[in-house]
Amino acid sequence: MKRELLNSTIYSIFVRNYSEDGTFARVQDDLGRIKSLGAEIIWLMPIHPIGTVARKGALGSPYAISDYRGINPDYGTLEDFRRLVQRAHELGLKVMIDVVYNHTSPDSLLFAQHPDWFYRNADGSPGNRIGDWSDIIDLDFSNSDLREYLIESLKYWLEQGVDGFRCDVAPLIPLDFWIDARKACESVKPDIIWLTESVEPTFIEELRSRGFFCHSDGEMYRAFDIAYDYDTYFAMHQYRAGAISLEQYLDLKRIQIYSLPGEAIKLRYIENHDTPRGAQWFPELRALRNYTAFSFFERGCSLVYNGQEVGESNRTSLFDRDPVDWQGNPEHVGFIQSCIAMKKSPVMRDGWYELPRGPVRGLALAAYRDVADSARKRYRRIGIFNIEGKTGELNLGDYLPELAGLDGEFANVLNYSGAAASLSIFSGKIAIPSEPLVIDLP
Repeated sequence: MKRELLNSTIYSIFVRNYSEDGTFARVQDDLGRIKSLGAEIIWLMPIHPIGTVARKGALGSPYAISDYRGINPDYGTLEDFRRLVQRAHELGLKVMIDVVYNHTSPDSLLFAQHPDWFYRNADGSPGNRIGDWSDIIDLDFSNSDLREYLIESLKYWLEQGVDGFRCDVAPLIPLDFWIDARKACESVKPDIIWLTESVEPTFIEELRSRGFFCHSDGEMYRAFDIAYDYDTYFAMHQYRAGAISLEQYLDLKRIQIYSLPGEAIKLRYIENHDTPRGAQWFPELRALRNYTAFSFFERGCSLVYNGQEVGESNRTSLFDRDPVDWQGNPEHVGFIQSCIAMKKSPVMRDGWYELPRGPVRGLALAAYRDVADSARKRYRRIGIFNIEGKTGELNLGDYLPELAGLDGEFANVLNYSGAAASLSIFSGKIAIPSEPLVIDLP
């Protein structure tokens, strides 16, 4: 396990809609600001040319790629991309790119040159296994020449300075390919970051019920460092729709702790390019801050999607020009900075994470404790996230018996406009805070 990823933050960039002109140059100009947020890694959504056949929208999805080794001319040139990577490295940022190997656009270079490398429908025509993905055709990984070409393409981008790969719908591709690809790439560059877009439980069930394979999260960790949190994210939809309680949602988070491989790293997010914005899920700012802070507090690697830091509520189109509104809420920037700074603590890298149950519903209380001194259960950091705006008194001992007699005044690790400066504890009891609150214990 790359343990340093457990308390790191990835910043996701959709180049087309990051700025008005949608270029690498404008992203490069803004790298200093991204660094100032505290992110350590940037992930560029697909940077390649987009197909024109069956294109969705005016500009097409960046996930309908026509050339895996090319650069989208709307973004700039290969030299522009190299300059962006170089500047990121100068600032101490690592650079990941999107890898979309399940499919290409129907008019891709690969289909023109190697039509035998593609999946075929029953009538022999090229197609895909997901019917509403009408702008793409699937690759056929039974072909060894295809596999070699794709691995060589990964190596090509490593030679351009790339530090890692976010792999789109990776569970739809045979696991042995990813294992081979990782081994081959690490012979070129060690310590590459591998992030899989693992998929929702219903997606896995649907594909398997139709006779197609689709890997589970547990399988994907054989080849990847980090996996998406879609195995619980679907339940957040249910919670916000009123179908389940917050506590039922948190129960799925608790299951993750023991059901995933011990070295598993989850990507924690409140939004990404495929989901509604966090500000849509939680239109009340107080609730948004509590849920966001909780997602950063969870064990795993955190994600910020461009515009999230200003509370952007528009779900940017994948198919058209739809730039981020950077005006937003400037005070929210300080809040996101504070969450990222909180994440950098060694206790969130090396500690044991717990999400205990307690009598107060509508909030999440989570904690980290020493692993080396497990017999004493020495808690080092506690987070209280009042998602539903509860009031009254909370007894920490109801959640963590070791804290039943705790007394003192403890500074809030989160430091942003509107945050409580500290928390007073008397015999383990506190007034439930309205804003998210994180304290360190001696």
